[in-house]
Amino acid sequence: MKEVPNILWLEEIRKEDISSVGGKGASLGEMASIGLPVPPAFVVTAQAFRRFLVETGLDQKIFKVSDNLDVENNAALEKAADTIKALVMKAKMPAAIKDDIKASYKKMSQKDMIVAVRSSATAEDLPDASFAGQQETYLNIKGEAALLSAVQNCWASLYGARAIYYRAKQGFEESTVNIAVVIQQLVHSEKAGVMFTSHPISGEPTTIIEGSWGLGEAVVSGSVSPDHYVFDQRTESIAEKTIANKNVEIVPDGSHGTKLVAVDAARQDAQVLSDAEVAKLAMYGKIAENHYGVPQDVEWGIVAGTIYILQSRPITTIGKNEAKGMSGQNKDAKILLKGQGAAPGTATGKVVIIRDAKDTGAVKEGDILVTRMTNPDMVPAMKKVAAIVTDEGGMTCHAAIVSRELGTPAVVGTKTGTQQLKNGQLVTVDGEMGFVYEGAFGGAAQAKTTGTAPVVVGSAPMITATSVKVNVSIPEAAARAAATGADGVGLLRIEHLILGLNKTPGWYISNHKEEEFVKELYDGIKIVLDAFPGKTVWVRTLDAPTDEFRNMAGGENEPLEHNPMLGWRGIRRDLQSPDQFRLQVEAFKRLWKAGYEHLGVMFPMVSHPDQFTKAKAMMQGWGVDVDNVTLGIMIEIPASAIMIEDFLQAGIKFASFGTNDLIQYTIAIDRNNENVADMYNPQHPAVLSLIHNAIQKCREYGVECSICGQAGSDPKMAVWLVEHGISSISANIDAIAKIREAVARTEKRIILEAARNGDAE
Repeated sequence: MKEVPNILWLEEIRKEDISSVGGKGASLGEMASIGLPVPPAFVVTAQAFRRFLVETGLDQKIFKVSDNLDVENNAALEKAADTIKALVMKAKMPAAIKDDIKASYKKMSQKDMIVAVRSSATAEDLPDASFAGQQETYLNIKGEAALLSAVQNCWASLYGARAIYYRAKQGFEESTVNIAVVIQQLVHSEKAGVMFTSHPISGEPTTIIEGSWGLGEAVVSGSVSPDHYVFDQRTESIAEKTIANKNVEIVPDGSHGTKLVAVDAARQDAQVLSDAEVAKLAMYGKIAENHYGVPQDVEWGIVAGTIYILQSRPITTIGKNEAKGMSGQNKDAKILLKGQGAAPGTATGKVVIIRDAKDTGAVKEGDILVTRMTNPDMVPAMKKVAAIVTDEGGMTCHAAIVSRELGTPAVVGTKTGTQQLKNGQLVTVDGEMGFVYEGAFGGAAQAKTTGTAPVVVGSAPMITATSVKVNVSIPEAAARAAATGADGVGLLRIEHLILGLNKTPGWYISNHKEEEFVKELYDGIKIVLDAFPGKTVWVRTLDAPTDEFRNMAGGENEPLEHNPMLGWRGIRRDLQSPDQFRLQVEAFKRLWKAGYEHLGVMFPMVSHPDQFTKAKAMMQGWGVDVDNVTLGIMIEIPASAIMIEDFLQAGIKFASFGTNDLIQYTIAIDRNNENVADMYNPQHPAVLSLIHNAIQKCREYGVECSICGQAGSDPKMAVWLVEHGISSISANIDAIAKIREAVARTEKRIILEAARNGDAE
């Protein structure tokens, strides 16, 4: 096996090199390889660190100190960490490693370039092992001496108390964990922040971007409450924009380190990002997500209008917070504070105000931790508490990220939490709505300080005649979707299951790994079916455009289409690629055989009844009892709405409007084209006419008619749909409560009006 050198340059690195360059290093190499704007960098490899340990004799000394360490004993943990870090810092770096670092630094720039020195541990930033802020980063480093010192400090940070604690809890063997160090040109960001390429809790396709002035550390640490932007990938538009008061920023401090300074008055309430910058960042995020196959947590910076991508790692919190219960505002309770709901759930407990990490010994099980902002040293305390409240921060700050991973309700950015709340005060925290209430929420019992679980509060959903279902994109969101009380799943997209494999169906077929593909589909769909026992789950067959396949293994031969949205996708592709269709059908067939009768299959992009008939015949040929399973169609092409009666006569058992496509195909508006996107109108009379007529025909034939497009998550549209007789509405996870309320109110009004009209007669 080829020996790994002390230094690897970014252009040499791929994700397979993670054991040498760690999570950050591998991610930077991958991003650079797909053309994202990544500043130049090199990595001091994990093998160099291992040589340092061996050649200095530190390896045995370190493992002796850490052997049989009780990480729950704070005093012992801190003592061991301090001992090991001191050993690392006192040791002399081997000359060969030192010379390689100096030579690489000089190669990067003949002048002393200002760099960021970032730890990149080989057990961090992984899909199943990610935790914020374990090892150190040093910014604004200039000169060889400062650089060598920063590298050794990064090595020492591998043995911080919080890092040792986390590894022990995650089951990592201390002797196997290495660390690499990324040396990267420092981007003197005029504005910077963090982006989640999909919603970090539900996994829905909304890109969340938070930004502030100066270096991104202000946003990541929670030093400032940042501007908050939500970019809906489905409509390619900004769905939400919150401009915060940003009174401080982090900037380089001379030639070494950083400092926190006040923001001048003119910029404090100014919008950080232009709409164009939000859209461009979201595009970069989508590229990264598609490349990796999973949603990403991306750090970015902007200088003179140029965007730089500084880091990307998987989001590990999607679907992890369902067990904490459901949130909902108690109208009778007094609201003490309002902030941003950063981690869902509701918990009651006694306030403990922490002004410094050294004071966390006062935190007991079940407390409500209140602080200006959290930092990595607070993690052991954060694991104990029932909920977390901060003065500063946004959805992407340390408190928010860690709370979601721990499954702990959190409200951030309250501004005055540490001033308004008092130690020992009984409060209830609603991490979904962003409220802190006085006393126990809705009569909930106080969370005890003896280690009992946090109190969680929920309420039974309203019963409506119109079914209110939920859209699900990834299996990891199934439990949270079920917790909404939805009447079923009106749309389960399987694109994320397939895109997450990072290999096209054709790759599995050509490499004789069909069984592996079928099992992935089977297991993913089964998770959702199990979360909704006895409730219908409609699974849409594959509808990935060719451009989404192109960057995956096996995508080399994907056609280049001028407009993939109008191209080779949906049922039209499946019918022309029978092997791809057969693998999907095999997964469905096994699920039906296993007793999952509530599974329905929905064909997308159907424009003529012949396509439905042919798909049904192909399924029958592969052994499916097509007369006794539930098969339906998406209505997303005007032709299918106009010909709905022909589809009904062909035997469809349900139909569901895909309004995102139906709207753009009806009024000839490309929702991805910024020149005409503002003309995209879900309630255009022609669209409403198509929907109304299709609903009436489905009612005439006694076939369930639903909606699963974005319009179904709009309460105003829900009212119109109920008034026009739709059978069910499927909405996004976060919209279920408001849609159910809109449906219930509309149904009651219709009944009341009918009764009044009857009395009048």
